[in-house]
Amino acid sequence: MDLAALQTTIRDTFGVQDRARGVDATFGWFIEEVGELSRAIRREGHDERVIEFTDVLAWLVSLADLCEVDLATEVATRYGNGCPKCGQRPCGCGALDPSRP
Repeated sequence: MDLAALQTTIRDTFGVQDRARGVDATFGWFIEEVGELSRAIRREGHDERVIEFTDVLAWLVSLADLCEVDLATEVATRYGNGCPKCGQRPCGCGALDPSRP
């Protein structure tokens, strides 16, 4: 499934509930799922990590949809040519270096 299809599926499946809940409460659920992912990465096995990664992605997509962000388009625009700062693959500028604060 590509990102555009995922966003459509999430909207069709959960959009009514998401709109009723609103951005702030949906963001709270997203953060809770990120916490569960953190715990799964540190303490759980692969199967639990898979569940939490997919839950985090689904809540992120829900938030994007509530905020009227077309993730597929925006991700392609920002990262489609490689690093958003230097345009290289792999990044040559260190802009997204995980060791940087």
